[in-house]
Amino acid sequence: MPDKPFFERNFFKFLEDLEAHNNRDWFQANKERYETEVRDPFLRFIAFLQPALKKIDPHYVADPRPVGGSMMRIYRDIRFSKDKSPYKTFVAAHFWHSGGKDGATPAYYLHLTPGQSSIGSGIWRPEPNALKNIRKAIVKNGEQWKKITSGRDFRSTCGMAGESLQRPPAGFEADHPLIEDIKRKDFITSSPHLSDREVCAKDFNGTVVDYFRATAPFLKFLSSAVGLS
Repeated sequence: MPDKPFFERNFFKFLEDLEAHNNRDWFQANKERYETEVRDPFLRFIAFLQPALKKIDPHYVADPRPVGGSMMRIYRDIRFSKDKSPYKTFVAAHFWHSGGKDGATPAYYLHLTPGQSSIGSGIWRPEPNALKNIRKAIVKNGEQWKKITSGRDFRSTCGMAGESLQRPPAGFEADHPLIEDIKRKDFITSSPHLSDREVCAKDFNGTVVDYFRATAPFLKFLSSAVGLS
């Protein structure tokens, strides 16, 4: 356990202020505050997670670099969005499988935002071939899938999230006992929302590691389904 919390109240206060002043002039005037109160503590937290994540599964990467690492950019992609706000009002990281590729890479996630922080895992909107392979793996290894997703640690820590099809996908039987999982378009889990106090606690790293550990079999199943180690 660290000597002191990684995150303090000013971490969330900055994000609240950014939501109220989501424009370039305000951000540039407060960029040093962003770096010292938000970015740097988040990067230190990622670095602290490295050895624990390696023990859970050495294929997953916790990269504390400020650019190109696990921390996602604060800048929004507004090219195709009606919302032209230039900055995200949350901070997030993804810890991806080192052998993966875009659209087919399982990952652990961390999403910090005032009052609604969460921890997650899985593959959001996998590309068509990966999606088909996951569905086929559920059919082929149904007992293993049920054991993973109905286990006490898994059920008590997280829940399945994301969108599903209205009808069974082509090539899969409508009366299959696992058809509701086969119909999923996203294979992700999410923790219940975490309070700012929980995130600012000294043992928050333990909360994150416990979640990653509980969902590790789920990610291993997905990794195998898409052809990763």
